[in-house]
This record gives sequence, C-alpha cells and structure tokens, in this order.
Amino acid sequence: MRTLLITGGAGFIGSNFVHYIMANTNYRVINLDNLTYAGNLHSLASIRHHPRHIFIKGSIQDSILIKHLLDQYQPEGVVHLAAESHVDRSINGPGEFVHTNIVGTFELLECVRHYWVQHDSARKAAFRFLHVSTDEVYGSLGPEGYFSEDTKYAPNSPYAASKAAADHLVRAYFHTYGLPVLITNCSNNYGPYQFPEKLIPLMILTALKGERLPIYGDGGNVRDWLFVLDHCSAILKVLAQGQPGEVYNVGGNNEKTNLQVVQSICDLLDRLQPSKNGRSYRELITFVTDRPGHDRRYAINSSKLKAELGWIPQESFETGLAKTVSWYLDNLAWCDGIGTVSIDHGE
Repeated sequence: MRTLLITGGAGFIGSNFVHYIMANTNYRVINLDNLTYAGNLHSLASIRHHPRHIFIKGSIQDSILIKHLLDQYQPEGVVHLAAESHVDRSINGPGEFVHTNIVGTFELLECVRHYWVQHDSARKAAFRFLHVSTDEVYGSLGPEGYFSEDTKYAPNSPYAASKAAADHLVRAYFHTYGLPVLITNCSNNYGPYQFPEKLIPLMILTALKGERLPIYGDGGNVRDWLFVLDHCSAILKVLAQGQPGEVYNVGGNNEKTNLQVVQSICDLLDRLQPSKNGRSYRELITFVTDRPGHDRRYAINSSKLKAELGWIPQESFETGLAKTVSWYLDNLAWCDGIGTVSIDHGE
C-alpha cells in the first residue's frame, strides 16, 4: 500500500485534501496536525478511524517526531500543508508565522532529506515533496495582468513573507541536495470546513446572526476564488505528474471583489434561509477601515498546469459558492463544535 505523509491535514485545505485522497485513491494517509485553533478533528469525523487514515497530533517543528514517522511508515511522498495562514493574525503577531511557516518547513525538509538519501535510486526517484503555497508571495497586481510562475516575489504581509521564505527553502533543497520537490501557489480557497475567520464562512455565519457584515475599505479588493476540491484535484495531479523542481500556479479563473463576494452570499442566503425580519442580508453590509498592506488584486495564470498536466477547475464561482453556503447551512453543528475564537473580517 502506497503511503503519503500529509502535514496540516486537519486544517481547511488539509482536511479537504485528506477526504479527497481517501475517496479517490488507495493511499494510506499519515495525517500530522498540531490541532491549533484552525485545525480540528471534527473536520475528519467521517474518516477518523478509517484503516487507511492514521492521525498523529504533533508539530512540524518536532524533528524527533517527524523522523519517527518517516522511519515507521516509509511514505513515498510528503504533502506539506501545515501553516499559519491568516493575514490579520500575521500583522498582529508575526512571530508564530515565522516559527511555523519558516522554521517548521526547514525542520521538515531536513528530516525528509535525511530520510530520502537512505533509499535506493528507484525509491529516491519516485519520491516527492509537495509544498503547498499561496499567490500572496507575489504581492499585489494592478487592474490588469496575472501572476505566473515567473512573477517576481514581492510579499507585503508577514504571512506572505513567511510563505515566500518557505518557498525559497523548498526550491533550495532541490537545487542543493536534489530532493525531488514540487511547489504549488494557489489563489483564495473557499468551501467546506473553512475556519470562520476567513471572508466567506465569516460572512455566512455573521449574516445568520443578523449582525453587521464588515468589509475592508471600499470592498474593491479583487481575489481569484478557487473551490477547495478543485484545488485538491490539482494537488493530486501535480503530485502524480509534476516535474520535480517545478512550480505550478493553481487558480479558479474567478476574479471577484470582496463586495461582490459578500453580495453573492447575501443573495444566496435570501433565497435559502430568509431573515426573520424579511429584509435582505445586503442591508447588513458595512464598510470599515482598511487593514495595513492590503493587496489590491490577485489573479492567477494557471495555463502551465493546464498545458502540461491537463488540469482545469470544475466549479464556477457561482456553483462553488452555492455548494459552500448550502454546506454551512447544513453543518452549523460543525461550526459550533470548533469553538469560539477572536475573528476579524479579512480574506
């Protein structure tokens, strides 16, 4: 049985990827997550005790644990999703982002490198280390143009800078040691199991409470929205067919302003769960002071992924958002079960 070590597999993208792998492959999954505020076992409830799913609570900074897992389970690949990922939190407390995203990635790479060199040439050639990153490493775009794999890095937040540093470390381990790495840089993900500090789930749940819906600045910041299961299919495609040392951008081809996103959520809720006072949820929209260093526009060019590996997203923003809103309405107990934290109104 082929085995994957997945870091951050109880988080938003991670839990969706674990579900996707379990449903679409025969891989055994070794799921390592430290269960910080954004990772929880509720997202894995349906597969928690599946014989092909082994969950271990722990940190990617724990090199002793990482070495033990690699030696015990002998994975053919590592998919690295563990990260601190919220921009507002990185502004308020950048230290944790440096420790997890940079130091943690370094510790993981070192353990994987020492594990990898022990194998024969066939196993070494078949092994893959896939690092999942973000388009935020590229900085901000003007009203036109797209990020490509050749775009110069220009991160504007501590979060983006920490991910950029991790990307550079992963790339260096390929060029210095020959470790067969892959890097994916994705646009804004949305979908089931997303922690409600992010824009879409936060607006859904806040609207249902009848509270104001805060939007930064003028609401004109543009993001390319990618349905999380489309992202999962891209990760698996790159893992299986990607060329070691290469970077692949993953986008949803769905550019929307933050205001458009929130208005679309309100319209779906008006139809699916009308407010008790009969008024549109749009009336709750409120504009608030913009956050520091708020990038104006991100947009991904995924043509390399399409041309070389044949991947294209399956969901439009309209179909993906409808599925997402319906999921949250059907899973309010999940939202209650993950606890209460301090949340902002960022992306």
